[in-house]
Amino acid sequence: MPLSINHWGLYTDFYELTMAQGYYLCGKKNDTSVFNYFFRVNPFKGGFTVFAGLDDFLKLLENFTFSESDINYLSEQGLQKEFLEFLKSFRFSGTIQSVHEGEIVFPNEPVLQVEGNIIECQLIESLLLNILNFESLIATKAFRISQVAGNRMFSDFGLRRAQGLGAIHASRAAAIGGASSTSNVMAGKLFDIPLSGTQAHSWIQSFDNELEAFRAFVGTNPGNSVLLVDTYDTLNTGVPNAIRVAKEMEAEGHRLKAIRLDSGDLAYLSKKARRMLNDAGLEYVQIIASNQLNEYVIKSLIQDQDAEIDFFGVGTELITGKDNAALDGVYKLSENNGEPKMKFSENIEKMTLPGKKQLYRCYDKENSFYCDAILLSHEDPEKVEIIHHPVYTERKKSIKTLIKEPLLHYVVKNGKVFSEREKPCEIHRYLVKRAEQLPEEHKRFISPHIYKVGISSDLLELRDGLAKRLKK
Repeated sequence: MPLSINHWGLYTDFYELTMAQGYYLCGKKNDTSVFNYFFRVNPFKGGFTVFAGLDDFLKLLENFTFSESDINYLSEQGLQKEFLEFLKSFRFSGTIQSVHEGEIVFPNEPVLQVEGNIIECQLIESLLLNILNFESLIATKAFRISQVAGNRMFSDFGLRRAQGLGAIHASRAAAIGGASSTSNVMAGKLFDIPLSGTQAHSWIQSFDNELEAFRAFVGTNPGNSVLLVDTYDTLNTGVPNAIRVAKEMEAEGHRLKAIRLDSGDLAYLSKKARRMLNDAGLEYVQIIASNQLNEYVIKSLIQDQDAEIDFFGVGTELITGKDNAALDGVYKLSENNGEPKMKFSENIEKMTLPGKKQLYRCYDKENSFYCDAILLSHEDPEKVEIIHHPVYTERKKSIKTLIKEPLLHYVVKNGKVFSEREKPCEIHRYLVKRAEQLPEEHKRFISPHIYKVGISSDLLELRDGLAKRLKK
């Protein structure tokens, strides 16, 4: 995170610290534990989720420590001296397994597993949830947009509408999901994302007339000029003035890159503008559209209205993850001192899965995703013949003949991060490859087919047996 903060130990909820102090003072500080991160519902009523935020989380985890001023502050909040002495030298020393960033994942799967002493596992909970939930939400939104945009590119224009500094992580997540560029200069530098920017209406308004504004702009930026044509009258003055300036640029050996539409009927205006540009011999000038776009609007513009739009600038609805305020990811204890643990509920859908686990992806003969299987970590996947629906356990599926791939891999061992750091564009390429293996019925926006995720017989027996004991 690009703030001048070297210690991130306070980036947590206070109850994490009070629990950690309790563990320390009541003699549980050396308890070993396993926690799982998972979510219960795909965002946007979709059929999948894009896992993102891992690299940002690991970067902050390396600096999850407490400064002297942090210790003094916590002392003022009532934490005890003995525990504060422990925090002075605190650093995460546990182990983390995770799916690959950019992986396509599904509800109730353990997509990340943390092992360590119970204090360190507890303290990092809020940081983990904050980063992974948010970036996974935005990456999923961006990938939905990329699905409908097809070979047309789109840029993240959302900085000014984002939730504060969350814009920085959101821009990274948007690039993972498929945004080809960002307007966010800081995110561009930090994550090596190409920058994109045009001009605002204020530029046009600051001149005596639109033509003068266009000429001045291309004069200062002849190699990469985009003209905003809807400040006054798009078709009667904006596009004609852009054409006039484009012809003047041609005479000087330059080319106008694009015009931008930011209001009105984008489909109608784009088709009219395209015809005007073509009639002027400016077929190479692209048309960029912005203004409250989302995956549904873009889908309609392209597929239903035959809009002549080459590039989309997507802001508010991408960067805020509209209409979902958050991904409902949770972080639950599944083992303590080698003993399986679970959250019990009368509602079986709310019960968590106990024990240390591994997640397997199962493929059919066409190498397409067929189902995912959650097994206990010690189980041999080749000896597991069937998996059960976690809720309707009478529903079974044979995985005996399927190819199985373990998805959880070590990214931290004994506190040391050793996973390979990748650029957002590289993670996006991984995502695209994985999406090619996901059957189309899971990608549709309206009533997507539910992807099958099951648990092994041993895990089912462990969960149900533990549930019975807890109920007593």
